Amino acid sequence: MDLGQIRRGVDMGPSAMRYAGLIEEIQDLGFEVSDYGDITIHRSTTGSNQEQKLRNLKEIIKTSEELCRELDEILTKGGFPLVLGGDHSISIGSIAGIKKHYRDLGVIWYDAHADLNTAETSPSGNIHGMSLATNLGLGHPILTKIGGYQPKIKPEHIVIIGARSIDEGEKQLIREKGIKVYTMHEIDRRGMTTIMEETIAYFKDRTDGVHLSLDLDAIDPIDAPGVGTPVLGGITYRESHLAMEMLAEAEMITSAEFVEVNPIIDHKNQTANIAVELVTSLLGKKLI
Repeated sequence: MDLGQIRRGVDMGPSAMRYAGLIEEIQDLGFEVSDYGDITIHRSTTGSNQEQKLRNLKEIIKTSEELCRELDEILTKGGFPLVLGGDHSISIGSIAGIKKHYRDLGVIWYDAHADLNTAETSPSGNIHGMSLATNLGLGHPILTKIGGYQPKIKPEHIVIIGARSIDEGEKQLIREKGIKVYTMHEIDRRGMTTIMEETIAYFKDRTDGVHLSLDLDAIDPIDAPGVGTPVLGGITYRESHLAMEMLAEAEMITSAEFVEVNPIIDHKNQTANIAVELVTSLLGKKLI
């Protein structure tokens, strides 16, 4: 899905990751993989609902509800949900379905952006920049009640890693809610090892499951050029590998999504290849 933003192309992200050998790589780790395919996206022919300052609202609601149902069913069957995006608005549906199975779900938001805007604070009206706020129960009432309940997560159950493009309204919300954020300043100054050790310890006793929501734009565009909203000065490829390896060792991640791969502006599927490598590191692949 690419309806949560303006730039086209991230709807091809799942295909790019499959083409990069994602399923085969996971199978090589010894896992049984069921590919449920893509959810059909229905595009409106009557405009983008901009009168509500929310682009493609109706279409995103419909898709989110379907994704919510799919993930609820997968978890009921005992599977580990791995969702491929698509823009980051898909997390509205994915977290809605996943949270049904956890009392205190934690979320690692690995992203250059906080995605904590609402219609009132968003400078663009792009819903992919509102997805974390929506999961907190903030924003359009239909969006926040996807899955039939709200909120999905608590502010104290969120850790944002890699942020370096945060709007003024988001900064205020972060301060008001006390959301834990590791910006690029903290990563540069203290190192990824310390950041991940603290994140793992933070979730250890306060959550019964942790969802990783990884936007490829968290990684510097030098390493990952094919993303929906690139921002200079990001996390390196190797730092991201380390983060995934440490999460794998901690055995704390219970679901994950990898979003915003845009093959149209990528170089030889470089970003999709990186996404595949990060997924497999998260699932336990080691260098030796």
